[in-house]
Amino acid sequence: MTGGAETPTARMRKALHRVRTSVRKSGVDYFRGDGSDWLALTALLLSVPALALGTIAQPEWCAPAALVLPIVAGGLLLRPASLLGLYATAATALIVESAVLDPYAYGADRVTPGTILVVAAVGFFGLLIAQFRSRVGVPWRRGGTMLFDLRERIRVQSKLPKLPRGWHREMALRPAGGQSFSGDFVVGARTNGGRTLEVVLTDVSGKGMDAASRALLLSGAFGGLLGSLPPHAFLPAANGYLLRQDWDEGFATSVHLVLDLDSGDYELFSAGHVPGLHLCAGTGRWEEKSAEGPLLGVYDGAQFDSVKGTLRRGDVLMLFTDGLVETAERELTEGMDRLTGAADRYVSSGFAGAAWHLIEAVAKDVNDDRALLLICRD
Repeated sequence: MTGGAETPTARMRKALHRVRTSVRKSGVDYFRGDGSDWLALTALLLSVPALALGTIAQPEWCAPAALVLPIVAGGLLLRPASLLGLYATAATALIVESAVLDPYAYGADRVTPGTILVVAAVGFFGLLIAQFRSRVGVPWRRGGTMLFDLRERIRVQSKLPKLPRGWHREMALRPAGGQSFSGDFVVGARTNGGRTLEVVLTDVSGKGMDAASRALLLSGAFGGLLGSLPPHAFLPAANGYLLRQDWDEGFATSVHLVLDLDSGDYELFSAGHVPGLHLCAGTGRWEEKSAEGPLLGVYDGAQFDSVKGTLRRGDVLMLFTDGLVETAERELTEGMDRLTGAADRYVSSGFAGAAWHLIEAVAKDVNDDRALLLICRD
C-alpha cells in the first residue's frame, strides 16, 4: 500500500467527521435563528388546506377569515421569501372556497369582498414586519431572546461588588414608563487590592428604550475603564470615549465615587451630575456634595474637579440621577428636600432595603429613568 492511499477506516472516520460538523453547524444556526425556516413553513402550508376544508365542510364554525391565523403566524416566524409562498397558498384556498361555496349574497358564511380585504390587509402587515425584521438582522426566532439578553447584561453589569463587614451598599433602578430598559446605569469595582470601592453612576441622554442601547455600550466601556486608570483620569477618558462615538444625542452626566473602605475617606468626581447627599450621623443633617465638571461628550479637554469627605460610623451617602429629584413641575431643590425628608424616616431603623422604597415615595409616577445608590457605614 502506497503512502498516499487511505484505508477504509480512515475514509469512514473522515466521512463521520464531516457529518458531525454539518449537523453541529446546522444545530447552531437553527438555535441562533440563522437556519432554515422550512419546518415552520411546512406546518403553516399544511394548515391552509386544512382550514379551507374546514370552511367548506362547516362554514358556520370555520369562517373563511380563519385563513388569517397562518398568515399572522407566518409574519412572526417566516422570512419574506417564505411568506410569499404562504400567501400564494392562502390566495388559492380563498379562490377554491369562493368556487365551492354559494355566492356570498345567499348566506353570511361565504367568501365576501370584506373577507378578502381582511386577509389581504393582515398579509400586507405581516410582510412589512418580516421585511423590517430581516432588514435589521434580528433572527426570526430569537428577537425576543436578544432583548431579554440585553436586559440581563445591563442588570449584571450594574451589580455592585460585596463590601466588607461594617459597610452596606444598595442600588435601585426604575426605568421610564415601567419598561425593562433604562438610560441610567451603575458600574462598580473594588480596586487597590480590594481596599477601595469605585462606583460610577451615569445618566445617558434620553430615557427608556431610546437610551438603552447607548447605556449598554457605555456601561461596558466604563466598566473596562474603571480600575484600569487612576481615579482622576477616569472621567477625562470617559469623556474622550463619548466624543469619539460622534452620536447626535451623545452627552451624559456621571458621578464617580472613590471610597477608602478602611478609613471611610472618599472623593467624588462629577460630570454635570446632580449633587450627592451625605448624612452626618453626629449632627443628623444632610449635606450636599457637589463637585465641578461639564457634561460628558460635549467638548474635549474638559477638567473634572472633585469634592472630598469622610463616611464615619452611622453616615450615609446617597447618589442619584436627576429623574429622581427633578421634573418639569418640580425644581431640583424641592426634589432634594423631598428625598431627604423621606430618607429621614430610615435613620433610626437603618437603610437596608430603603433604596427602592425611597424611589416609590419620592418619584413613583415620574416618566423618567430614576436610579438611587446608597452607601452606608454601620
